Amino acid sequence: MDKTFRFFMPPVSLMGPGCLKEAGAEIKSLGLKKALIVTDKVLVEIGLVNKLTEVLDKEGIEYVIYDGTQPNPTVKNVEDGLKLLRENNCDFIISFGGGSPHDCAKGIGLVATNGGSIKDYEGVNKSTKPMLPLVAVNTTAGTASEMTRFCIITDEERHIKMAIVDWRTTPNLAVNDPLLMLEMPKSLTAATGMDALTHAVEAYVSTEATPITDACALKAIELISQYLRKAVENGQDQEARDKMAYAEFLAGMAFNNASLGYVHAMAHQLGGFYDLPHGVCNAVLLPHVQEYNAKVVPERLADVAKAMGESIEGLSAEEAAKKAIEAIKKLSADVGIPSGLKELGAKEEDIKTLSENALKDACGLTNPKQASLEEIMEIYRKAM
Repeated sequence: MDKTFRFFMPPVSLMGPGCLKEAGAEIKSLGLKKALIVTDKVLVEIGLVNKLTEVLDKEGIEYVIYDGTQPNPTVKNVEDGLKLLRENNCDFIISFGGGSPHDCAKGIGLVATNGGSIKDYEGVNKSTKPMLPLVAVNTTAGTASEMTRFCIITDEERHIKMAIVDWRTTPNLAVNDPLLMLEMPKSLTAATGMDALTHAVEAYVSTEATPITDACALKAIELISQYLRKAVENGQDQEARDKMAYAEFLAGMAFNNASLGYVHAMAHQLGGFYDLPHGVCNAVLLPHVQEYNAKVVPERLADVAKAMGESIEGLSAEEAAKKAIEAIKKLSADVGIPSGLKELGAKEEDIKTLSENALKDACGLTNPKQASLEEIMEIYRKAM
């Protein structure tokens, strides 16, 4: 059966050291007047947000700041930001930070024009109107939310992360200036970098992969393998930061179009249940899910091993897949990721509930092998 594919990404993306300075003119050219800046308190406190407001001041663009975004943004965060946006008659949104501010901003922008609650948009393409224009300025190299159509919001009442996948949440302008990433602490650099690796690997083994997403995924894996350790070791290494910014963007191009798999479906549950950092959950689960996937796509994982710099000459696809899994575990350990979910506070008695919810997560639909409840439970157990 012939299948057709769609490819989504922002119309314009600025890349490279110092590109934030060019964002002001780009915003002006879009005819936008007053921004709601969606960010978090830490980025305001360390003065990073000032770098953005200086650019806006220079162009005479007005703004108000919403800094209430939590690490796993909630329904309440979206509602609070929306209230501020309406009170100040903002005509567009700038998200400034990592995945959390970007996702929160997407939620605000979608509800601002479509009405209702962000809960109404859980699922795929539930909106009917374009959201407010969104400029996403990235300060981490991981989630790729600055360029994707994915928006993850925690529903505090149900303790779950809602996946909102909607092409209308794709930002109008993405800004990846590695100079904004120099202050990222080691642990965040490691977690976001492993998140990007997970995006690339899951997109590469996805049932929706295409030659375009494959090219993006493999290049991302190669760059992350070469530069993540350096970025963690020395945050001020501008080359490593720049290459990691490209890597996470490429990984975003891959999964934004090929989607993901069980690593994300399972990590979302851990994040929603225990309020854990998403990238760390992904990093712990990644080798265990790929061990499961190796039963059906060993040749794809052999390509992953090669992209990670492993020598696979003369090996069978199965042996090469094992090398990929070992390389993932080694990279994870080298950048200081905990070895198991128990260290993060996950509990054995919650595995059944987590697994039932993971099977409902849309990310699992494109995993190369569909799992039973028992199989998902077993992967969680191995990751403990």
